[in-house]
Amino acid sequence: MASIFKQFQPDDVTNLLTLLHEAVPITGSIISGTYGDDTLASGTNIKNYTHGRFQSVYDYPYLSASSNHVFDISVGMATSSAYTVATESQQKAAMYNQKAQVLMGYDATGSIQPFDIDGDLSTGGDKMKEVFFVDFSRLLYKDEIKKGSFSITLMTASYATPYDSGSSQWTINDSGSATSFKVNSPAGEYAILKDSTAPNTARGLIFYQAGIAVLSASGGPFADMSASTSESFEAQLTSSAISSSCDGLRHRIFDLSFNNTIELNSSVYFVRVKHNEFNYSSNPTYLSASKIVTKTVKKNAPVSYISGIELLAADGAVLARAKLSELIKNSSDQETTLRTRIDY
Repeated sequence: MASIFKQFQPDDVTNLLTLLHEAVPITGSIISGTYGDDTLASGTNIKNYTHGRFQSVYDYPYLSASSNHVFDISVGMATSSAYTVATESQQKAAMYNQKAQVLMGYDATGSIQPFDIDGDLSTGGDKMKEVFFVDFSRLLYKDEIKKGSFSITLMTASYATPYDSGSSQWTINDSGSATSFKVNSPAGEYAILKDSTAPNTARGLIFYQAGIAVLSASGGPFADMSASTSESFEAQLTSSAISSSCDGLRHRIFDLSFNNTIELNSSVYFVRVKHNEFNYSSNPTYLSASKIVTKTVKKNAPVSYISGIELLAADGAVLARAKLSELIKNSSDQETTLRTRIDY
């Protein structure tokens, strides 16, 4: 029998999820200000704002149309921190609360949950009260950061000469997090960042779907990330502007890398053509003098060729159309299955 269209059965359609990954290496030369740090200069790739809440890093002078936003960097301090809350630190407290309520949520009393160094909110545990935030551009991390791929390496020397021969490297990463991540955040999955030289020492948190790294500022070399050799850690938090503290950390970053993740959703349709289906053509050249031109003997079964597939809505509207690279012969002595995939 001739067929015009055919309705899909439940077992004719399946949905797939494919995860694609890209390596994202960010060199310290870009992060530290390849084109200069002066925000008034036309060639800088580091942008500070009048609100003073965070600093933006670009891969090229940010006034250029070809520049891409890499990440934002900021400093936060909990109001329960042991350090005095002065004028400058009030902005840091506001940044801490803003990020914490999004990434950690609220407790049973309605209070903002502070960042927990081990991710176990039920037991209390040590809280990160002084932190750096590295908020990556969606352009880089796509749908999420791949678990187990994040790493940041810092130089431990002074702000003025971070890459001197006497400086050592300090790396923290999320190694092993592919099977040990946390799920008790309203922002999605996250894991603990640990010291590569001391795997049991937590140094921060990495939020995969949010694309944000939260680094503890009170431990290891972070406690000496000032933009001045004479500035104490307390002065960084209470009197220095956020941009100054960001400079202190950014100038010491040697390397930063991770793999991003792209979620590719697909619907696969199996178009099954039985031996007695779609055996006629609406092409006007299929007939000549009211006779099927593909038949040489009157009693022979009709022959047609499949050239494409259309997916139709219930009202007959065309949703998608696929063309075959070559014609497929369709006759009464064979059946054909065509696999059509739509990615979105």
